[in-house]
Amino acid sequence: MAALRHSLVMTALTGIFWGWVVATCLAVAMTLFSGQILSVDLVSAGAGGLSAAGVYHFWKKGWLSFAAQAVVAADILVTLDGNAPLGAPLTGSPATSAIIIVVFGLVTALVVRACLAGMPKGVLSRSLFETHLIRSMIGFGYVFFTAIVLLPFYIMLMTSLKSQQSLMSNPLDYSIDLGAGIETLFRSYIELFAVYDFGTFLMNTAFVSVMTVAITLLFCVPGAYAVARLRFRGRKALSRSILMIYMVPAIVLVIPLYAVFSQLGLRNTHLGLLIVYPATTVPVALYMLQGYFKGLPFELEEAGLMDGLNRWQVILKITLPLAMPAMATVSLYVFMIAWNEFLFAFMFLDDTSLFTLSRGIVSLNSSEVPRQHLMAGAVIATIPVLVLFLWFERFLVQGLAAGGVKG
Repeated sequence: MAALRHSLVMTALTGIFWGWVVATCLAVAMTLFSGQILSVDLVSAGAGGLSAAGVYHFWKKGWLSFAAQAVVAADILVTLDGNAPLGAPLTGSPATSAIIIVVFGLVTALVVRACLAGMPKGVLSRSLFETHLIRSMIGFGYVFFTAIVLLPFYIMLMTSLKSQQSLMSNPLDYSIDLGAGIETLFRSYIELFAVYDFGTFLMNTAFVSVMTVAITLLFCVPGAYAVARLRFRGRKALSRSILMIYMVPAIVLVIPLYAVFSQLGLRNTHLGLLIVYPATTVPVALYMLQGYFKGLPFELEEAGLMDGLNRWQVILKITLPLAMPAMATVSLYVFMIAWNEFLFAFMFLDDTSLFTLSRGIVSLNSSEVPRQHLMAGAVIATIPVLVLFLWFERFLVQGLAAGGVKG
């Protein structure tokens, strides 16, 4: 362990590690962009990273040092790969090779400098060793989680913009042909709305989601206020057992609900969904709101009561305006659940005119419907809720934190 803490060993391991990471990311990205299958040779990639780290270790300061790192790393990668960096030959694929050489050299040099910045020569103290090790782990974490989040969405989006012929000729080519024209690129989306009635699916999903939010708030606001503020027998037991419904899996409930709804005539109606969805969202919404209500100053409500307001007026005029951030959080959370719900929609809806987006996308999953239409449907279902989440993400984090602390 003591040998690992020497700056030379740490520099070498950091360089080799980031040489592998940068080369792997570059190979995956260029394969998706060009359709040409690339591979990583661990020896050449590691040697490239090692050389960049070595240059920085002995010559740290200045842009010349950075340029030397990039040139040496790229040159060793090209040389050890036999003039075919990551499998792209210089003569056969000059554009791809040039991009690989430039990006590998620059990114490797940049990352190595960031990880090794401030490292003295000689044996490192335990604190310095852990600091530089954590830097590399944090950087790798960013790369890893960015890749697993963005890669599926990128493949989904690019597939939806391609034609059936291009998908059949090269399934690994996820580049965009901008010369094909707007109508050709978005043909899958146009056909979804013109032929497969996705506009109706979109409206149905919006209606069910908005109504679910309204019904959930209608029940959970007075319920959460009662649990947070009023004193009655069984209050603590109710507060602690709110989330017990989540101990029962939805797949266990769907069969008896299917039988009951069939007898009551609620199957194949939006009313059936509007009974089931709030039943699943009210408990967690109530739990989140009661935590937020407990954090509000009780003295404000007492002042309102002393001024002659009744309990409902106190809730409407004092408590709810103060709880708007939590209300926005709960609304967004419930909206996302209702928008993405699939199981109950799949079991209860058979009429195409009543389909929600998740149910409509499943109807596209057949051999008669091209794969790009399925991906286009997934993009249409993802973008609205993604935009809403990014817009309200700050409130969502604050509301969850407040409810979690006080609940």
